Amino acid sequence: MSIPKKKVNIGGEIFEVPDFSTIFGRGIWGIIIVVGVIWALTGFYIVAADQQGVVKRFGKFVRIAGPGIHYHLPIPIETVLKPRVTEVKRAEIGFRSVDPGPPARYLDQPLESLMLTGNLNIIDVDLIVQYRIVDPVKFLFKVRDVQNTVQRATEAALRQVIGKHEIDEALTTGKGVIQETAKIQLQEILDSYDSGLSVVQVQLQDVHPPQAVVDAFKDVASAKEDLNKMINQAEGYRNDVIPRTRGKAAQMVKEAEAWAAERIAKAEGDADNFNRILNEYRKSKGVTRTRLLLETMEEILPGLQKYILKADKQGNLMNIIGIQNPVGAAKGGNR
Repeated sequence: MSIPKKKVNIGGEIFEVPDFSTIFGRGIWGIIIVVGVIWALTGFYIVAADQQGVVKRFGKFVRIAGPGIHYHLPIPIETVLKPRVTEVKRAEIGFRSVDPGPPARYLDQPLESLMLTGNLNIIDVDLIVQYRIVDPVKFLFKVRDVQNTVQRATEAALRQVIGKHEIDEALTTGKGVIQETAKIQLQEILDSYDSGLSVVQVQLQDVHPPQAVVDAFKDVASAKEDLNKMINQAEGYRNDVIPRTRGKAAQMVKEAEAWAAERIAKAEGDADNFNRILNEYRKSKGVTRTRLLLETMEEILPGLQKYILKADKQGNLMNIIGIQNPVGAAKGGNR
C-alpha cells in the first residue's frame, strides 16, 4: 500500500511529504471501536471462593458480589475490591516476627509488652490475636489502617484485663481467664468501631517479669514450690497417720467392748452359779459344804508336792505341804 504524498512550500522550495490525513480519516472509527471494545471488556472480573467482591461506582459502594465471574461498568465508572473473607489474619502485641525461620526470630516491643498488674507489679506480656472479616463493606470503608487499629485495640483491651489481675494469676493459673476476657473486650471495641471483624482467638505467647527482676521472681517461685511441696508432704503424712490412728482407736474400742461384754457375761454366769450353789446349800448345808471341800481339794492337791513323816510317840501324823526337798526328807513321791 503506497502512502499518498502532498506538496509543501518551505522557504520558497516545494517538497513532497507523506499525507497521513487520508489514512487517519478512513481508520479513525475502527480504532474507536476497538478501543471501546477493549474498554468494555475491562468490566469482567472473577471473585475467588475465599473472597467477596465489593463494587464501587465513582468511589461509592453499590453492591456485593459472591464467588464467580461477574461484570461491572468499565473502569473508571465502577471498580471492585476483593477482600479475603475466609482468611484468618493475625496481629502481634509485644513483639514482631522478623524471620519465620526455622529458627524463628522476633523483635521485642517493650512499649507494648510492659503492663501494670492489679497489685501494681510490672509484667511483660506477648500476645497474638487472630481475626477475620465478617462484613467486607465495614472492613473497607469504616476503619482506616485495620492492622494498626486491631493492634492498638488489642493492647488497650489487654492492659485493662491485666490491670484487674494480680501478677501471680497472670504468671500461672489465670492465663485462661485473661485470654477469654481480653477476647470479649477486644470484640466489643472492634464492634464499637464498626470494623466488620470477628475475633477468632486471643493467645498469650509469653508472660514473664521484666528482665531486671527475673532472677528474684525465680527465687520466689522456687520458694513457693518448696512451700507447696512441704504442705503436700505434711498433708500426705496427715492423711496416712490419722486414718491408721482412727482405725487403731476403733479396734481398741471394739476390743474393750468385747472384753467388757465377756467379763459381764462371765460375772453374770458366776453370779448365777453362786446363786444355784447357795440354793442347794440352803437345802442341805452339810452335804453341800462337804462337796465344796472335796471339789476344792481336787483342784488344789494335784498341784502340790506332799510329804508324810513318821509318826511321833503319840501316833500322830503331820502333813507337810509345799516344802520342796527339805533337809533330811526323802526324795520322790508320797511317803
